[in-house]
Amino acid sequence: MLLARRNPWQEFNTLHTQINRLLDQEIMPSTLLAKSFNRVPAAELSETDDAIHLKLEIPGIEAKDLDIQVTEKAVAVSGERKSETKTEEKGVTKSEFHYGKFQRVIPLPARIQNTNVTADYKDGILNLTLPKTVEEKNKVVKVNLEQNAA
Repeated sequence: MLLARRNPWQEFNTLHTQINRLLDQEIMPSTLLAKSFNRVPAAELSETDDAIHLKLEIPGIEAKDLDIQVTEKAVAVSGERKSETKTEEKGVTKSEFHYGKFQRVIPLPARIQNTNVTADYKDGILNLTLPKTVEEKNKVVKVNLEQNAA
């Protein structure tokens, strides 16, 4: 009877190599990948006593292609990144850019005056200043302490 030495780690190495080969190949065309993953702009929200400041990262889109709608409780931003049309004679082009429509609705932590919102869009960054309503600025809650009968 012949005994063979078995190395269980070799099986893991083989599996690791096969997975790496699989991931190196393009599984799906990039057009399918772009359609299956919706991109939304990254947001940063900060709050002061008087206003809420919202910053959105929206590179590669012109201001005219953005639609910003503000209610007292939320901000909705939508737009479309249009694909560039290029013609090439030779070669292959791979792109990781994402084209298409996007929409993001951001709930606000306090009520705002949606008629006094100011916006600034520069270098792909949208800055919104959302002033709080007078009620929110002056909101004071009285806390009653109960006396324990000792």
